[in-house]
This record gives sequence, C-alpha cells and structure tokens, in this order.
Amino acid sequence: MNSWLIRNATLVNEGTIQVADVRIENGIITQTGNALPAGKEPVYDATGLHLLPGVIDDQVHFREPGLTHKGNIYSESRAAAAGGVTSFMEMPNTHPPTLNQERLEEKYGIAARTSLVNYAFFMGASNDNLDEVLRTPANRVAGIKIFMGSSTGNMLVDNAEVLDKLFARVNCLIAVHCEDEATVRANMAQWKETYGEQVPMDQHPLIRSREACYRSSSLAISLAQKHNTRLHILHISTAEELALFRNDIPLTEKRITAEVCVHHLWFAREDYAHLGSHIKWNPAVKETGDREALWQALLDDRLDVVATDHAPHTAAEKTLPYFQCPSGGPLIQHSLQAMLQASREGKIPLTRVVEKMCHAPATLFQVYKRGYIRPGYYADLVLADLNKPYTVSPDNVLYRCGWSPFMGHTFPATIQTTFVNGTPVWHHGQLQESQAAMRLAFDRP
Repeated sequence: MNSWLIRNATLVNEGTIQVADVRIENGIITQTGNALPAGKEPVYDATGLHLLPGVIDDQVHFREPGLTHKGNIYSESRAAAAGGVTSFMEMPNTHPPTLNQERLEEKYGIAARTSLVNYAFFMGASNDNLDEVLRTPANRVAGIKIFMGSSTGNMLVDNAEVLDKLFARVNCLIAVHCEDEATVRANMAQWKETYGEQVPMDQHPLIRSREACYRSSSLAISLAQKHNTRLHILHISTAEELALFRNDIPLTEKRITAEVCVHHLWFAREDYAHLGSHIKWNPAVKETGDREALWQALLDDRLDVVATDHAPHTAAEKTLPYFQCPSGGPLIQHSLQAMLQASREGKIPLTRVVEKMCHAPATLFQVYKRGYIRPGYYADLVLADLNKPYTVSPDNVLYRCGWSPFMGHTFPATIQTTFVNGTPVWHHGQLQESQAAMRLAFDRP
C-alpha cells in the first residue's frame, strides 16, 4: 500500500515547522497543505507527530559480500528502516572489494532483492584500477571512493601518481577517507614498543592522530583545487581540519564538501573509559574540544552533512586486543534519534537536523527527487514522536552483530513510522517487509 493521506502532521521541511497534510499517490508526494480533501486512500492521523523527509545516509558499510557474519544488506537495511533512514550509500571495501563494474552490479543486484530501503553504492579505487574507475557512469553510482589511509585488502591508494590521475580524470564526485598512512604506521610502531599488544583503547586517538587526519585531508583538498575535482571528505574528526572548508558560498556552489558522523558529535576521549572498543572508529573519536568544534562547524556550514559510517563487527571481534580489534561500529538504527536528542538539548535546531541529514545529502550528491517533502518527489518520510522515550536494548537492536554503542541509553524520541516510496516499512516497532525500495538515481550528466 503506497497511497496515503497523512493528516495533521507537524511538518519539518526546508527550514519551516508547520502543521499540514501530505497526500501520497502511488509512492509519490502529490499534495501538501491544510485540510486536504479525503480521497480513496487510507488516512493516517499524525496528530502530535513530526513528519520529516527520510534520512539519507551517505556512508555505510553493510558488509556484503564476503563479511556477512557481521551484517548484510538485508539485516542492516532493516535497522536503517527502524531508524528513519530511507536511503543509504554503501562503501566498496567488501570481500571481494568493489573494484570493477561486475562487482558493482552484483551489489546492486543483491540490494534489489533484499534491501528494505533505497540504495546506492560507491565504486572503489585502488592503485591499479584507474581504467575501471573511469568506466563508471556518473549518474549510476553515489561516487568514487578513495581510501587515502586505513583500508583493508587492495583499497589503500598511496601512489602519488595514481592519486593525481584520479583527481584529474574522474568526472563525478570523489569521496575520501583521509588519514595519512605513514603517520599512522609510525605511531603504531611507537605504541607497540611501549605497550606491546595491550595498547589501551584510549590511546587510539593518539595513534590515529590529528596530524594524520590533517595531513591527508589537506593533501586531498590540494589535489581537488589543482584539478577542480568534486571532492567530498568523509568523517571529519578534528578541529584543525575545519579551517580547510568554506561556509561563505551555498552548498550548490561548493566543489569541496565535508561530512561529520554522529559518533564524532556524540562521544569524546573520556568515553573510552566505559565504552572501550565499542567507540573504536577510524578516524578516531578524539578530544572534547574537537567534538565542540565539530558542532560549531556543523552549525556554521563548514560541515555539510551528518552521516554514520555504520560499520558493524561482531561482539567477539570487539573483545580482541587493540591491534586485532577492528575499528567501526553500528549506528544507523539510532542516528536520527541521537540528533533529535541533540535538538531537544538545544545543540541544533530541528530544522537544521533535517537540513543536514535529509536535504543536504540529496543536494550534495544530486539525488533525484528525494530528501525533501515536495510534490513530485518520492514519498520517503519519517513520522517521529518527540515525546515518547525509547531505550536501546538487546531486544530491539536489529543489527546482525546484536550490539550498539548506545546500549541502555534512553532517547527522548521514538521513530514511529518510516515510509519508503510511500510504503510503510517500519510501523509502531514492527517491520513491514516489502520490496518498496529502489535504486537511487542521480541527476548528473
């Protein structure tokens, strides 16, 4: 069922908050306004609920193919639906990595069969697949992903000549993970000499250091400026990097954009004491001062989007010693709730939460007719009860890995219903499994 009349919702969209109705016909928003006349479609009384565009998460790792003991497209898209995320863009560091067109289309095929929410994938770059990268149609993928540090398999791009060619010749968005590998390896050697295998987790931000982040981010930006490349830098984590980004022009005019992740806005170094490896990410969660600087940069538009870098690992893997313990954690089910809590606490207006999680990703990636509540757009929508607390527990975590860094935390808001292309896929704590999801299209030449 993908036709509805949503009545009396508190609509949060394009900088405004107002009570309104929304009509959905065959998965498309056809009308917004007050007291819309009833038709044959069912009526959803949304009195007291806030209606938002569906969240677009521009950075996830759903682990399929090859790492499906951690998660897969089906399991993690279920968690996305429960969290109000209606579209995701997934990264190429799977097993095997997404380094050619065949692997890319295999992933699209899996998502078409199993995903509960809309999907897109990044094509991966390596030191030796430039020709394959250049074959990638710009309007069929989220972008090209380059790991300039911290990757698995054959995905670290550390050849200066290859990097220059990629930035010069790729004709669509390049997204980068920026940590200088030489700096990180030198730090690892130093800390291993001091601690052996038992490095305390709170040393992670010193090993994956701020110097490593800044050195790599500034290199990426210099290459982008040299070649006028459309560059998007993922998961910024330090105060120093923020000086690299502009806020004096509109998002539509930016050639260089930046993302911040929920964990870098939420956690800080003191949280390693009680959460340990559960907040071990790359780039690392750093100091309280970095967190506060990230919030300020998000509000003043040096940082353009909020995402998750959702990257599940099993609970057993997360108990391993520092050098064996993988970095990353699951976040997609609770990212919107975390930002809604931040809004309630006065850290960010509710309209800006929607801007940074819904509007900006759609604009930045040129996603076709998503990210806004507008007639003619796909009906990817979220109804949230901002006054219904929700406690994260093992019983309601939908990630295949079964844990969350938010375990035991009570959020002040609950995601009540998630519509994907007009179809409710999450409603009152239950999945309504359907094949409503679509491959994202990009409005690019």
